[in-house]
Amino acid sequence: MTVPISSRPVASGGLLDRFAAERVTGALRGPNGCFYLRDGAIYCVEGATAPGLDARLSAAGRLPADCWQHALETAGPAHRGGQFLVSEGWLTQSELEICHLGALLDAAFFALPLPPETTSFTPGTAHWLGVVRGISAAALQQATARRRALLDRLDPWAAVDASPVVPVIPARPGRHSPTERQRRLLERADGRHTPYELARALGQSAFMTLLDIRRLAAAGLVRVPTAPATLPRRLPGARTAARTGPAADAPSPTWQLPVADMLETADPDIALLVRLRTALEENL
Repeated sequence: MTVPISSRPVASGGLLDRFAAERVTGALRGPNGCFYLRDGAIYCVEGATAPGLDARLSAAGRLPADCWQHALETAGPAHRGGQFLVSEGWLTQSELEICHLGALLDAAFFALPLPPETTSFTPGTAHWLGVVRGISAAALQQATARRRALLDRLDPWAAVDASPVVPVIPARPGRHSPTERQRRLLERADGRHTPYELARALGQSAFMTLLDIRRLAAAGLVRVPTAPATLPRRLPGARTAARTGPAADAPSPTWQLPVADMLETADPDIALLVRLRTALEENL
């Protein structure tokens, strides 16, 4: 599935800002995703474009699909699915929080902005996973705006977003050395799957996949369906160095400061979860 990436200001209209100010609880549904709020904070976002938490954990070999399904069926009216995953020893609290944050930010990127005319709100509706950790509306919108700005820098190569990824073989000589994540994409690309499909197959961030494919296209390592009409005077940075449960009825912690723009944190490596969580908290 391909969702057009909006160029509209994320905070225009301010639906999330309004609900944050009113401290509402419920589900806010837009054309490309659903936001779950508790007391004005967003604690879950679901969308069809970005791989969800279950796909990420399954692709990483961290949580079998049947365990996820069992947690979903066990959550019950108390909406404590996340706590169940931790209490059963299938995930640590750190794993749950970091992976959940990555999935939330990824889904929100494609679901924002929320046009008021195509949005509905259902008071009191909760997500079965429960509140793992809430994020303020301001932090979420600011993180999404930063991600959109990163993609905008590579806009001349936007044609690769919705097209099957075709590696250039042999690779053109140049100074760009793909990152480990980019090498995984090139190895998986077979000329038939789009960036969104590759993200789902690999269980990784759809945003990061789009960004990496655009960077690879800019470096001449991925074929561009239509040659860019105009190129920036200076090639954008094609390489980015890697940077390194509460009860349903209890108060939940909320990130009130903007979420740090740590790209690897947006799509965490399961083996580095504890270190990533520390880095995230140090940069809030």
